[in-house]
Amino acid sequence: MKIAVLTGAGMSAESGLNTFRDSNGLWEGHDVMSVASPEGFQRNPTLVLNFYNERRRQLLQVQPNSAHIALAELEKEHEVVIITQNVDDLHERAGSSRVVHLHGELLKVRSTFKEDLILDWREDLNLGDFCEFNHQLRPHIVWFGEMVPMMEVAMELVAEADVVIIVGTSMQVYPAAGLVQYASYTTEIYFVDPNPSMGSSERITVFAEKATTGVPKVIDALKKL
Repeated sequence: MKIAVLTGAGMSAESGLNTFRDSNGLWEGHDVMSVASPEGFQRNPTLVLNFYNERRRQLLQVQPNSAHIALAELEKEHEVVIITQNVDDLHERAGSSRVVHLHGELLKVRSTFKEDLILDWREDLNLGDFCEFNHQLRPHIVWFGEMVPMMEVAMELVAEADVVIIVGTSMQVYPAAGLVQYASYTTEIYFVDPNPSMGSSERITVFAEKATTGVPKVIDALKKL
Protein backbone atom coordinates (compact mmCIF):
# COMPACT_ATOMS: atom_id res chain seq x y z
CA MET A 1 0.00 0.00 0.00
CA LYS A 2 1.29 3.48 -0.88
CA ILE A 3 1.06 5.88 2.06
CA ALA A 4 1.80 9.61 1.94
CA VAL A 5 2.21 11.24 5.34
CA LEU A 6 1.88 15.03 5.61
CA THR A 7 3.45 16.36 8.79
CA GLY A 8 3.62 19.79 10.40
CA ALA A 9 4.74 21.57 13.56
CA GLY A 10 2.64 19.41 15.89
CA MET A 11 4.72 16.41 14.86
CA SER A 12 7.91 17.92 16.28
CA ALA A 13 6.35 19.84 19.17
CA GLU A 14 6.32 16.73 21.37
CA SER A 15 10.07 16.43 20.87
CA GLY A 16 10.43 19.92 22.32
CA LEU A 17 10.70 21.97 19.12
CA ASN A 18 8.70 25.13 18.50
CA THR A 19 8.78 24.93 14.74
CA PHE A 20 6.30 27.56 13.62
CA ARG A 21 4.88 30.95 14.42
CA ASP A 22 2.22 31.51 17.06
CA SER A 23 -1.10 33.28 16.57
CA ASN A 24 0.55 36.71 16.93
CA GLY A 25 2.76 36.16 13.90
CA LEU A 26 5.82 35.68 16.11
CA TRP A 27 8.42 32.93 15.93
CA GLU A 28 10.40 32.56 19.16
CA GLY A 29 9.61 36.20 19.96
CA HIS A 30 10.63 37.53 16.54
CA ASP A 31 8.38 38.97 13.87
CA VAL A 32 8.18 36.19 11.28
CA MET A 33 9.01 38.44 8.34
CA SER A 34 12.18 39.70 10.03
CA VAL A 35 13.66 36.18 10.27
CA ALA A 36 11.89 34.27 7.49
CA SER A 37 11.95 36.46 4.39
CA PRO A 38 14.58 37.49 1.82
CA GLU A 39 13.92 41.12 2.80
CA GLY A 40 14.61 40.36 6.45
CA PHE A 41 17.89 38.66 5.54
CA GLN A 42 18.94 41.59 3.37
CA ARG A 43 18.03 44.07 6.09
CA ASN A 44 19.69 42.30 9.03
CA PRO A 45 21.61 39.17 8.03
CA THR A 46 23.25 38.81 11.44
CA LEU A 47 19.85 38.63 13.18
CA VAL A 48 18.64 35.98 10.73
CA LEU A 49 21.80 33.87 10.94
CA ASN A 50 21.76 33.98 14.74
CA PHE A 51 18.09 33.03 14.78
CA TYR A 52 18.70 29.88 12.75
CA ASN A 53 21.88 29.12 14.71
CA GLU A 54 19.73 28.96 17.84
CA ARG A 55 17.17 26.74 16.13
CA ARG A 56 19.96 24.45 14.87
CA ARG A 57 21.51 24.14 18.32
CA GLN A 58 18.12 23.30 19.80
CA LEU A 59 17.45 20.67 17.14
CA LEU A 60 20.73 18.89 17.91
CA GLN A 61 19.64 18.54 21.57
CA VAL A 62 16.27 16.84 20.98
CA GLN A 63 15.24 13.36 19.83
CA PRO A 64 12.50 11.88 17.62
CA ASN A 65 9.34 11.03 19.54
CA SER A 66 7.28 7.85 19.43
CA ALA A 67 5.13 9.18 16.55
CA HIS A 68 8.21 9.71 14.37
CA ILE A 69 9.36 6.18 15.18
CA ALA A 70 5.93 4.64 14.52
CA LEU A 71 5.78 6.25 11.06
CA ALA A 72 9.28 4.99 10.26
CA GLU A 73 8.29 1.45 11.26
CA LEU A 74 5.37 1.59 8.82
CA GLU A 75 7.98 1.14 6.08
CA LYS A 76 8.32 -2.50 7.10
CA GLU A 77 4.86 -3.22 5.69
CA HIS A 78 4.05 -0.37 3.29
CA GLU A 79 5.55 2.02 0.76
CA VAL A 80 5.73 5.20 2.84
CA VAL A 81 6.81 8.73 1.94
CA ILE A 82 6.92 11.57 4.48
CA ILE A 83 6.07 15.04 3.12
CA THR A 84 6.92 17.48 5.88
CA GLN A 85 6.57 21.20 6.43
CA ASN A 86 9.13 20.87 9.24
CA VAL A 87 12.75 21.85 8.74
CA ASP A 88 14.17 19.41 11.32
CA ASP A 89 15.67 15.98 10.63
CA LEU A 90 13.65 14.04 13.23
CA HIS A 91 11.91 11.85 10.63
CA GLU A 92 15.26 10.81 9.20
CA ARG A 93 16.72 10.15 12.65
CA ALA A 94 13.69 8.00 13.49
CA GLY A 95 14.45 5.85 10.44
CA SER A 96 12.19 7.13 7.66
CA SER A 97 14.03 6.64 4.37
CA ARG A 98 11.89 8.82 2.07
CA VAL A 99 11.40 12.36 3.38
CA VAL A 100 10.41 15.34 1.24
CA HIS A 101 11.07 18.69 2.94
CA LEU A 102 8.72 21.35 1.58
CA HIS A 103 10.20 24.22 3.56
CA GLY A 104 13.88 23.32 3.51
CA GLU A 105 16.23 21.80 6.07
CA LEU A 106 17.79 23.38 9.12
CA LEU A 107 20.91 21.22 8.92
CA LYS A 108 21.74 22.44 5.43
CA VAL A 109 22.86 25.78 4.02
CA ARG A 110 23.03 27.07 0.47
CA SER A 111 24.87 29.65 -1.58
CA THR A 112 23.29 33.07 -2.10
CA PHE A 113 24.89 32.98 -5.56
CA LYS A 114 24.02 29.48 -6.78
CA GLU A 115 20.77 28.12 -5.31
CA ASP A 116 21.50 24.47 -6.07
CA LEU A 117 24.82 24.60 -4.21
CA ILE A 118 23.63 23.04 -0.94
CA LEU A 119 25.89 21.92 1.91
CA ASP A 120 25.31 19.88 5.07
CA TRP A 121 25.84 22.17 8.06
CA ARG A 122 25.64 21.41 11.77
CA GLU A 123 27.66 24.31 13.19
CA ASP A 124 26.78 27.98 13.56
CA LEU A 125 26.55 29.88 10.26
CA ASN A 126 28.12 33.33 10.38
CA LEU A 127 28.69 36.34 8.17
CA GLY A 128 31.84 35.59 6.19
CA ASP A 129 31.02 31.88 5.71
CA PHE A 130 31.26 31.75 1.93
CA CYS A 131 30.56 29.15 -0.75
CA GLU A 132 33.25 28.09 -3.23
CA PHE A 133 32.26 31.04 -5.45
CA ASN A 134 33.02 33.47 -2.60
CA HIS A 135 29.40 34.36 -1.83
CA GLN A 136 27.70 34.32 1.57
CA LEU A 137 25.95 31.11 2.63
CA ARG A 138 22.38 31.30 3.93
CA PRO A 139 20.03 28.85 5.70
CA HIS A 140 18.52 26.27 3.33
CA ILE A 141 15.02 27.36 4.35
CA VAL A 142 12.12 28.35 2.11
CA TRP A 143 11.26 31.85 3.26
CA PHE A 144 8.02 33.76 2.73
CA GLY A 145 7.83 34.99 -0.84
CA GLU A 146 10.07 32.21 -2.18
CA MET A 147 9.08 29.28 -4.38
CA VAL A 148 8.50 25.88 -2.79
CA PRO A 149 10.69 23.76 -5.09
CA MET A 150 9.48 20.34 -3.86
CA MET A 151 5.79 21.19 -4.26
CA GLU A 152 5.25 19.42 -7.59
CA VAL A 153 6.98 16.29 -6.32
CA ALA A 154 4.70 16.33 -3.26
CA MET A 155 1.58 16.74 -5.45
CA GLU A 156 2.51 13.66 -7.48
CA LEU A 157 3.19 11.58 -4.38
CA VAL A 158 -0.19 12.49 -2.84
CA ALA A 159 -1.97 11.75 -6.13
CA GLU A 160 -0.39 8.26 -6.23
CA ALA A 161 -1.15 7.40 -2.59
CA ASP A 162 -3.72 4.83 -1.47
CA VAL A 163 -3.75 6.42 1.99
CA VAL A 164 -2.94 9.95 3.15
CA ILE A 165 -2.11 10.58 6.80
CA ILE A 166 -2.03 14.18 8.05
CA VAL A 167 -0.27 14.75 11.38
CA GLY A 168 0.25 17.88 13.43
CA THR A 169 -0.69 20.50 10.86
CA SER A 170 -3.72 22.74 10.60
CA MET A 171 -3.70 22.41 6.80
CA GLN A 172 -4.35 26.15 6.72
CA VAL A 173 -0.97 27.40 5.44
CA TYR A 174 -0.59 27.40 1.67
CA PRO A 175 0.71 26.01 -0.58
CA ALA A 176 1.07 22.90 1.61
CA ALA A 177 -2.59 23.12 2.66
CA GLY A 178 -3.65 22.44 -0.92
CA LEU A 179 -1.86 19.10 -1.14
CA VAL A 180 -4.77 17.00 0.12
CA GLN A 181 -6.81 18.18 -2.88
CA TYR A 182 -4.58 16.05 -5.11
CA ALA A 183 -5.60 12.83 -3.37
CA SER A 184 -7.76 10.47 -5.41
CA TYR A 185 -11.45 10.28 -4.50
CA THR A 186 -10.82 6.66 -3.44
CA THR A 187 -7.96 7.59 -1.08
CA GLU A 188 -8.48 7.03 2.63
CA ILE A 189 -7.49 10.10 4.67
CA TYR A 190 -6.54 10.12 8.35
CA PHE A 191 -6.14 13.43 10.19
CA VAL A 192 -4.34 13.65 13.56
CA ASP A 193 -4.32 17.08 15.23
CA PRO A 194 -5.59 18.45 18.57
CA ASN A 195 -7.47 21.17 16.67
CA PRO A 196 -8.43 19.57 13.35
CA SER A 197 -9.57 21.88 10.56
CA MET A 198 -11.84 19.23 9.06
CA GLY A 199 -14.35 16.75 10.40
CA SER A 200 -14.76 13.02 9.89
CA SER A 201 -16.65 11.89 6.80
CA GLU A 202 -17.03 8.78 4.65
CA ARG A 203 -13.37 8.91 3.56
CA ILE A 204 -11.83 11.08 6.31
CA THR A 205 -11.13 9.76 9.80
CA VAL A 206 -10.17 12.39 12.36
CA PHE A 207 -8.31 11.82 15.62
CA ALA A 208 -8.47 15.11 17.55
CA GLU A 209 -5.35 14.52 19.61
CA LYS A 210 -1.60 14.91 19.66
CA ALA A 211 0.72 12.95 17.38
CA THR A 212 2.09 10.47 19.92
CA THR A 213 -1.38 9.14 20.79
CA GLY A 214 -3.10 9.65 17.42
CA VAL A 215 -0.54 8.05 15.10
CA PRO A 216 -0.77 4.60 16.79
CA LYS A 217 -4.56 4.74 16.31
CA VAL A 218 -4.10 5.45 12.61
CA ILE A 219 -1.73 2.48 12.32
CA ASP A 220 -4.30 0.24 14.04
CA ALA A 221 -6.94 1.47 11.58
CA LEU A 222 -4.65 0.68 8.63
CA LYS A 223 -4.38 -2.93 9.76
CA LYS A 224 -8.17 -3.25 9.35
CA LEU A 225 -8.21 -1.92 5.79
